[in-house]
Amino acid sequence: MEGIQAIPNIGVVFATLGAALAAGLAGAGSAMGVSIAGQAGGGVISEEPEKFGMVLVLQLLPGTQGIYGLLIAFIIAVKAGLLGAGGPFVTLEQGLSLLYAAIPVGFTGFISAIYQGKVAASGIGLVGKRGEEAGKAIILTVMVETYAVLALLISFLLVNGVQVG
Repeated sequence: MEGIQAIPNIGVVFATLGAALAAGLAGAGSAMGVSIAGQAGGGVISEEPEKFGMVLVLQLLPGTQGIYGLLIAFIIAVKAGLLGAGGPFVTLEQGLSLLYAAIPVGFTGFISAIYQGKVAASGIGLVGKRGEEAGKAIILTVMVETYAVLALLISFLLVNGVQVG
């Protein structure tokens, strides 16, 4: 560790990596999940265009993980001074702590968004056959969201536990 501490402002590198992982992984998972649901939605809408609203709600749900990752990335960037004038300074330990704090929302967001997209696609199929069951399809899809919210919470608490400055 002594050699790595000699690199000027190495903590900023790790903090930046943490912000990038939070936004990048959660965002990539959301893109995949929304795509999975959107593909199913296209089929339903082609047959019954009036179900667009219900289908859209289900397609949008896997996109929330990307928002969670972006939120944590923004908080890390602000805490590490990456967005302010005067330049950032973060120690190695602080930078690593911010990187580790980004892991729950990044990885859980990535995985849960993909699986939520699959559940949403199934729910879209349900809406296609029985539109009156849209509420049940939404509930099933939101259940996957629970774990993304828990990951957001722990990442938020961990980031706020890092004392910078």
